[in-house]
Amino acid sequence: MEFRGMRRFNQQISYSDCIRLLEKEPRGVLAVNGENGYPYALPVDFWYNPENGKIYFHGAKEGNKIDLLKQNNKVSFCVMDKGYKIEGEWPLHIRSVIIYGRIRFIDDPEKTVELVRELARRYYPGEEEIEYEIQRAGSRIQMLELIIDHMTGKEVKES
Repeated sequence: MEFRGMRRFNQQISYSDCIRLLEKEPRGVLAVNGENGYPYALPVDFWYNPENGKIYFHGAKEGNKIDLLKQNNKVSFCVMDKGYKIEGEWPLHIRSVIIYGRIRFIDDPEKTVELVRELARRYYPGEEEIEYEIQRAGSRIQMLELIIDHMTGKEVKES
């Protein structure tokens, strides 16, 4: 599949910088094809797996997001950092990554628990809390895998 190149290519960051951003930042915005032609974008926690280059999300097994993804699994996912300032300058320098890809539902219960643990390690204080939540809510969790078809990143200066 062919994707459009970046118009402002001088602002493009490297692939490795994109990966660092995915590994460092805790949240992003997942956009799916919504109802009546409107996009549906929602903030999500995520985990980037450096071993297979895929991104994982979790949620309930039913709801608007799940219904929409069953109709069309193509998504866009955006992550941005908090920005930084250069001494003597007023604007923030912000890095962001935009990904186009396809969502795959993880239906295997053992794989779901394995992925929930990995995702939770980014957010929970320890293994005890993770295991407690898996016991409490694990059967209600739907894991989603984002297969990356195209990824670009850039750094912009507020102005």
